[in-house]
Amino acid sequence: MSVHSIRAIELPADDGFVFGQGKAMEALNATVMEIARTDIPVLILGESGTGKGIYARLLHRLSRFCDAPMGEVSCSVLDPSQLLEQFSDRLLPHHTPSHPGTLFLDSVDELDLACQRVLLSMLPDGQARNGSGSPVRRLICSSGRNLEEEVEAGRFRKELYFRINGVSLRLPSLRDRKEDIPALVDFFLAKYATLLNREIPALDAVSMEQLLAHDWPGNIRELENVARKMVALGESKTALEELRTALHGETYTKTAPRVSSLKTAARAALRRTERELILKALERTHWNRKRAAQELQISYKSLLLKIKQAGLERLDSE
Repeated sequence: MSVHSIRAIELPADDGFVFGQGKAMEALNATVMEIARTDIPVLILGESGTGKGIYARLLHRLSRFCDAPMGEVSCSVLDPSQLLEQFSDRLLPHHTPSHPGTLFLDSVDELDLACQRVLLSMLPDGQARNGSGSPVRRLICSSGRNLEEEVEAGRFRKELYFRINGVSLRLPSLRDRKEDIPALVDFFLAKYATLLNREIPALDAVSMEQLLAHDWPGNIRELENVARKMVALGESKTALEELRTALHGETYTKTAPRVSSLKTAARAALRRTERELILKALERTHWNRKRAAQELQISYKSLLLKIKQAGLERLDSE
């Protein structure tokens, strides 16, 4: 079953993330269609910005439990007491034993071992439970890390890994599905033209070539942010120039310079690495800049400056 089967369903705007014509996306979406109406636990794996939350909501929307609410718990900043609180009745206010819904544990890899022990105690028979003790029929978890490696390193409990990993969905990075970039750009340009009541800016062949050449460390969220900026500005040149400058610290030319000093190359590599580290810290802390600054061991003021210099607007603001 191809991605067109999913497209035929009435989807929220954000589900443009699932569009794709490549083999990886067609295989992924076929698996989603196969498992959506089961109650098997699903583990969604992927880098920041690949759409893990989008796929969790898509699974719930296509499930037998779609009429019940989907509870979402962000695991990135929880301690054991907070984890218990998040499982209280107010997480799923309309949940009843006769009509259970879906529970989505976002960034389950961020739970420390104490929290993992608490969570495991809540899943005695493979079913998540809320504060009232009623089973949640569909458990979905997401992780930005390879949990098999985390288990090997002793940072993730093996029993919990097996409990939540009924089926794994591995979301490909955007750099591994570049054939989908033209369709995704068209989708996001149309989306924000409607939201902002603007015209869709035209993209010439050179602009599309630049989009295809980019590595997209922020994945689809980064692409969406660039498309939104194009619509807001009414043209593509400025957004593309900012993207190139942020990542490479130099003006793009179609022909690469023949000579580059080692010092220049080192500075460019350092900027790219720093940007990726900041982006990952912001994603882990759900864009809590103070917490991200603490994690990166720099001052809050320094982080704000670096975010501005790197062109890292909030990629998760949509």
